[in-house]
Amino acid sequence: MIAATPAPSASRIRLVKLLLDHLVWFILAVILLICSLSIEHFFQVGIFINIAQHATYVGLLSLGLAFCVIAGHMDLSIESVMAFAAMLAAGLTAARGSPFAFQVNTWVSLLLVLGFGALAGLFNAILIVKFRLNAFVVTLAAYIAIRGLGLILTGGRSIYGLPQDFRAVANTDLLGLPMLVWITIVTYLAFGQILKGSLFGRRVYLVGGNPVAPFRAGINVERVLFGVFILSGVIAAFAGWLLAARTNGATPNLGIGMLFEAFAAVVIGGVSLRGGIGQLSGVFAGVLLLSTIDTAINVMGLDASYMQVIRGGLMLIAVLLDGVKTEIAKRLG
Repeated sequence: MIAATPAPSASRIRLVKLLLDHLVWFILAVILLICSLSIEHFFQVGIFINIAQHATYVGLLSLGLAFCVIAGHMDLSIESVMAFAAMLAAGLTAARGSPFAFQVNTWVSLLLVLGFGALAGLFNAILIVKFRLNAFVVTLAAYIAIRGLGLILTGGRSIYGLPQDFRAVANTDLLGLPMLVWITIVTYLAFGQILKGSLFGRRVYLVGGNPVAPFRAGINVERVLFGVFILSGVIAAFAGWLLAARTNGATPNLGIGMLFEAFAAVVIGGVSLRGGIGQLSGVFAGVLLLSTIDTAINVMGLDASYMQVIRGGLMLIAVLLDGVKTEIAKRLG
């Protein structure tokens, strides 16, 4: 008689699930170790700070996108929202190239930029939630249209010459780290707590996992989705404001390609495209992983095209791992 295979213990199941949930951190550690041992001048504090700072804007875009994907939807407009927000902020405060006949205070510009991001998210949400239009199509149309609005606003010209207090946000260090890095870390910690520890966050997971069940349980699914898209727009606009501070202005083609980096970071970070699964800690690790590889390519002096191939490969691997992780989770129960 063949003996039955013993069921895995509860502690073993928890350990396997923990490893699966944080696999991207292990991959990041391995990549950092390989780069440090094989690339000359890579293992130094300045390089690591550069990796973290480079991750700021893509990191913020990825954060908002992660909320949408976990809720079972997609927001392709974030890159254009970020770029337009940067141009709006620069136009409201810059000394040269501004399309406006007036200037406002740096912090007033931040409020106006965040307001624009909220309106962009609200516009997407109305079409997707109220009119039942496909999120991919709606946000892709918004991506194209908002880019066009940026060209109309600036006439295709660059805006530059921001006030000192505006530029200081991106050029100030605190405890040895750039302020941008601290802003990114604090933002991830705050929204990570919201996603995992608040009622809104739990409902985001429920809606993404099965939008019918929360509705039957009395949860206002539409309100949750409105909140997710507005949040995505606001965070993208905030990233644009910080990007303007870093570049001392804005150009119409600012940030092109960051959408794909953000999408790659979200997928690599373990957020399931089926919705309802994912953690912001994994997304942050995914952003750092891409930034590490990008920095390593620059240090080695390789062509930037290599990064495109690597991003695509990592996304495919991440999607495959998502399927494997889901199958393992089903078996473990």
